[in-house]
Amino acid sequence: MPSNNRSVTPSEGGGNGKSGSRAASNRRIAGASGMMMAAVLISRILGLVRDRVIAMKFGQGPDTDAYNAAFTVPDLLSYVIAGGAISSAVIPVFTEYIHAGKHRQAWRIFSVVTIVTTWSVSAFIVIGELFAWYLVAKLNPGYKFAPNIPRTVFLTRILLPAQICFFLGGLMMGVLQTKDVFFGQAIGPIIYNLGIIFGGTVLFRFGPADNKIAVLCWGALIGAFLGNIVIQWALIRRVGGYFVAKSLRVLLADKDVKNGSKQVWIMMLPILLGVALPQIAAITNKYFASYLTGGAQSALMNANRMMQVPLGVFAQATAIAIFPTMAAQYAQRDIAALRSTTNYGLRFIFFMTVPASALMIVLSLPIVQLLLQSGKYTEINARDAAAALQYYSIGIFAWSGHSILARAFYSVKNTKVPVIVGTIATLMFVPMNRPLMEILGFRGLALATTIASALNMFALLILIRVRLRGIEGGKLLTSVTKTLIASLAAAAASRFIYRAIWSHMNHETHVFSHALFILAVCLGAGTAIYLGACSAMRMDEMSSLMRLMDRMRAKVRGRGAPAAP
Repeated sequence: MPSNNRSVTPSEGGGNGKSGSRAASNRRIAGASGMMMAAVLISRILGLVRDRVIAMKFGQGPDTDAYNAAFTVPDLLSYVIAGGAISSAVIPVFTEYIHAGKHRQAWRIFSVVTIVTTWSVSAFIVIGELFAWYLVAKLNPGYKFAPNIPRTVFLTRILLPAQICFFLGGLMMGVLQTKDVFFGQAIGPIIYNLGIIFGGTVLFRFGPADNKIAVLCWGALIGAFLGNIVIQWALIRRVGGYFVAKSLRVLLADKDVKNGSKQVWIMMLPILLGVALPQIAAITNKYFASYLTGGAQSALMNANRMMQVPLGVFAQATAIAIFPTMAAQYAQRDIAALRSTTNYGLRFIFFMTVPASALMIVLSLPIVQLLLQSGKYTEINARDAAAALQYYSIGIFAWSGHSILARAFYSVKNTKVPVIVGTIATLMFVPMNRPLMEILGFRGLALATTIASALNMFALLILIRVRLRGIEGGKLLTSVTKTLIASLAAAAASRFIYRAIWSHMNHETHVFSHALFILAVCLGAGTAIYLGACSAMRMDEMSSLMRLMDRMRAKVRGRGAPAAP
């Protein structure tokens, strides 16, 4: 197996005839990204429907604070035992074994990781159940003398078992991606959101009168099991995968299986620290927000989930689609192709997310009003969430870039750099929260997250350039500059139209229809101006966007090639 610190020689990935294969890789990535974007968009829409159901039923106050706080201990468990790292660790190792023709060993490695994951996560879940009261009190210090503690503990104990579903689901999704099957990654979150919606609508009538919000947690547990275990295992079987039901001693007797399994765990532990910031950010924000009143935790979480929409649709979808290609390029030692793919991924993601960020900042209030303001959710609640959304949205570009840069490091099995950078960024982020909270309230917590994510991304960008001996920086800088110019033009036009419409509306009635009208007009105008400016500046990314749209249209009509590369 190659060393993590293998240097790049001038001959790597060089040679003639490579540009055509790189263009083909870019087209395949765009095709896979298109399929994932469509699926993630459906998931995010369902997520917004979920949030609207919650807002209508419970508003934004103590009940929803308890519900959001109930995810803190499960999220902490996910962080402690590397939930977000399992698929990132298994993809490069599984890919290398498949490329070497060692299919039997690859599935035995999958079985070993499955067994160890099941026992490890189950043990931590039991510990979490036993010490739930202590953990909830420590992670939400503002609740110390509040009645929200017993309610949050009850909800936490419902949600904890779902973690085994997420861990095993993440493992199976990673393996499926190496087989160019992205449907599992796409459908899992959709089923999960449907589960919560089912809880908030169907199960709501059966919930206990003194703790109705518990039905959301039961729905989440159902959705996690169906979307992450049942669906994923069916797909594993469909691609010819299998689980070897033997003891670890028997499985690890094979030297190849033992070495491969060790590689997964060696990569997984550093990746844990490398991806610490995104997981720590939400936990830390909720920790400090527990001191604030008026549903501050809920406002932050609502805003964060809205920020995740463009992040998931564009950045997550592209990163998921691009990672197997990166791993395969490194397995073939084509470093020049990997360099080009990383550059392409960054340019395409910034092209999609920077304008989304600018428009979300300008239109934050009507976005929140459209999605949440109804029933018990008031205009004051909407303004609070909109303020947090503005500060979170500034960092969309950074989270997007991080999703590509981290995978570039993981694909070359260099996990040391993301560990160091992620740890430093996390250590800087945590102490930033209190002073910024004292200055800006809960908005300061969102700003601290954005600052830390930007520092993390820029550090990774500089260091991946060193690791790959270049990243085609001139092309990247030109693309980003043009993207910024076009995004600012779109945001300025949308802001002008928004203010003109707002001044002629009665904002006490027809909130939903007014917000919908504002967004339709402003987003339509902003998008048209952005694409027009990009076309005028002859941006290469416009061609990628057109190919993506063509593939998506062909897929819908049933005449296109499979979207996965």
